[in-house]
Amino acid sequence: MSAANGTNGIPDTSAGPRPEPLRFYGTTWVDHDHGYAARRAGLAVGSLAAAAAACFVLRIAYDGLRIADVGSFVSLLMVVMFAVCSALAFRHTWSAFGARPDPDRQASLRGLLAIGFVGSLLAYFLRTLTEAPGEKLHRAEYEKAREEYEKRTTRRSGNPSRKRRR
Repeated sequence: MSAANGTNGIPDTSAGPRPEPLRFYGTTWVDHDHGYAARRAGLAVGSLAAAAAACFVLRIAYDGLRIADVGSFVSLLMVVMFAVCSALAFRHTWSAFGARPDPDRQASLRGLLAIGFVGSLLAYFLRTLTEAPGEKLHRAEYEKAREEYEKRTTRRSGNPSRKRRR
């Protein structure tokens, strides 16, 4: 199966490394084309709206605990738990935009990230204001791969059989 260039089905014959697509952006982050700015604006608004909706749902859950009269300790414990988990999820998500996270650590933090989903949404929102989340990391990796490819292809020149033996 040949790779298509994504616009008209013609096989992409460009040599060298290809950029890794980002979720919701594809490869538009490379040249900031094909609606990149509109996607960033839409995803910023969407992630902020999702965080607001999540806070509303948490408020309803808190009111449910208050109505159930479980006591102030349990209510305080719930608020502290969501605050701490959201702060940790924010920090983890924010750092994952700059460096590839360890898969084992990512798997062990899955529960914490699920509880602190508001922090992850807010980190996504804030990063979207400046760039596509993960763009800086992917751009650095792509540029490094392009440089290495250029070194490999330009190093060889001439006929190797004419090379002087030492």
